[in-house]
Amino acid sequence: MAEQSDQTVKYYTLEEIQKHNHSKSTWLILHHKVYDLTKFLEEHPGGEEVLREQAGGDATENFEDVGHSTDARELSKTFIIGELHPDDRAKINKPSVSVSSQVSQWLCLSSLYFIPVKLEDRNLLPI
Repeated sequence: MAEQSDQTVKYYTLEEIQKHNHSKSTWLILHHKVYDLTKFLEEHPGGEEVLREQAGGDATENFEDVGHSTDARELSKTFIIGELHPDDRAKINKPSVSVSSQVSQWLCLSSLYFIPVKLEDRNLLPI
């Protein structure tokens, strides 16, 4: 259940937020704030499906990637119902792929696109 502090901030656990992943109850997380977008689904300029795909989870990266306007950011504040519980914040801050594994994937795939060549000695040309 949601916790409430002296400053009337409601905290929701990640487990609780994940239950709200359908059209009758659509919650998501943006920058650790919890939004109830159920009533906004049909009004969303990008379409209802975009929000439903993110429902129950952290949509921060996708929200920022789209480049929402200042007006959209102001409007979004009206849907805040609380914040992600501090104990659960580390669970969503972990990158999905580490840098070292990204490099490994690139190196593995790079051999598919490059042909090995032998370099010959060359003389430098005067400038």
